Amino acid sequence: MRTIDQIAIRAPLVRVFDAAAEVEHWPEILSHYRWVRFLERTEAGGLVEMAAWRPFGPVGYPAWWVSQMTIDTVAHEIRYTHVRGITRGMDVVWRLEQRGEDGAVDVTIVHQWNGPAWPVVGKVAADLVIGPVFIHGIASRTLAGIKRFTEAS
Repeated sequence: MRTIDQIAIRAPLVRVFDAAAEVEHWPEILSHYRWVRFLERTEAGGLVEMAAWRPFGPVGYPAWWVSQMTIDTVAHEIRYTHVRGITRGMDVVWRLEQRGEDGAVDVTIVHQWNGPAWPVVGKVAADLVIGPVFIHGIASRTLAGIKRFTEAS
């Protein structure tokens, strides 16, 4: 399973990168995040627990995971490896790139995963439901919220 979400943000690269990397503040700026907390913090990231709502009409479905997060300030990348939750084993990379012509920042999130370890249906569930419905549903809202926050300031 592979999902790609992208957005262009008209804000300084450092501001967008900081908003993306300072995940502990996401619940303050992203209404679909229930909580984000570091279980272990390192200079370049740490072990982070995240929980978000995936809306389905008027109701929300709770999602939860724990990831090893690595922040690369030189490459402007943030990487996650999910280590707990249904998405254990998923690799995620946020790439931020400053455009030359208009100064916008292109942000791309790539989620890559072989699916849950469920016999027979694991890959199908990942390809047809978990990736396009849950992962894309949360990632697209996250990017839109980061855009609103960084462009408004």
